[in-house]
Amino acid sequence: MSTPSPDTYEQGRGMDAHNAVMRDIRAERSETYDPTQPTRVWIDEDNTPDGVVNSLTIILNTGGCRWARAGGCTMCGYVAESVEGGSVAHEDLMTQIEACLDHETDEADELADLIKIYTSGSFLDEREVPAETRRAIAETFADRDRIVVESLPDFVDREKIADFADHGITTDVAIGLETATDRVRHDCVNKYFDFADFEDACAEAAAADGAFDADVGIKAYLLMKPPFLAEPEAAADMIDSIRRCADVDGCHTVSMNPTNVQRYTMVDELFFEGGYRPPWLWSVGHVLEETADVDAIVVSDPVGHGSDRGAHNCGECDDRVQTAIKDFDRRQDPSVFEQVSCECEATWELVMDEETSYNMPLAR
Repeated sequence: MSTPSPDTYEQGRGMDAHNAVMRDIRAERSETYDPTQPTRVWIDEDNTPDGVVNSLTIILNTGGCRWARAGGCTMCGYVAESVEGGSVAHEDLMTQIEACLDHETDEADELADLIKIYTSGSFLDEREVPAETRRAIAETFADRDRIVVESLPDFVDREKIADFADHGITTDVAIGLETATDRVRHDCVNKYFDFADFEDACAEAAAADGAFDADVGIKAYLLMKPPFLAEPEAAADMIDSIRRCADVDGCHTVSMNPTNVQRYTMVDELFFEGGYRPPWLWSVGHVLEETADVDAIVVSDPVGHGSDRGAHNCGECDDRVQTAIKDFDRRQDPSVFEQVSCECEATWELVMDEETSYNMPLAR
């Protein structure tokens, strides 16, 4: 990645100290990536308002999140996988899409009903994905039932959503809100926008929903345990955030993502120095249990579960708890957590009772 620096759009946003540190950390990256190859593609299942469906997840290799190039979020290292130079041509992005379709043909028995498209930043940011490419992708997947695209709230508007809804595709915009608490989002995550901006994006999606035959909605992405929060603080913040998101018209799904330690991030620096522990899987289950009654689908997919850098317990029970979480994602039944137990749960309970921000992590 070329030397990270803020564009005019990013000047004065976020915390100057965080941004300066993050730019220094990101500048350590030396890897390069092929602009004609997607970052990642896989087949999976997802819980949607229409039920559990087969999905094709695509992570396009773009020029990188514009906010990350300004410094960006303390926990996010995805920009490190972006293409050198800050932009990728339309032709190269469509070559990536073709590679993903070839993967689906080779690996899946049938076409996926749901397409999920991510970048290292915002799919609706036309510096990352030009309007020409967005429209071509919409046409490519016009025969599918539902599509999810990810974006910061700044770039959500009904005209861009129309490119998909005009084809009759149910369209969801996934927004990396991280938390409903502005103080935590600003100071711990270093994201510049407010919860009110998320509400505005939901209103924009609702307007699009009323203008087209296709359904349009919002999927909120939350971050379980950003840096500088103790375990009980992080769990309480997630419970409150899920409830606040579920109360916003147009937000039908909340995805809680436990922090995993990624390279070229501030979290990685803290982790190396013993100042950060990813969340306990017990905490993930606890939050899901406590919010099972909200009027929204609530899911979680702990990346790197069971590893030191991902959400984990003691190592003995991690896979069992992860299985319960995946079961909850499909059935939204909190009783699944009653079926798993381990001696380490007592340690987690002590952490929840005693850990504070100035003595964390209390246990690793």
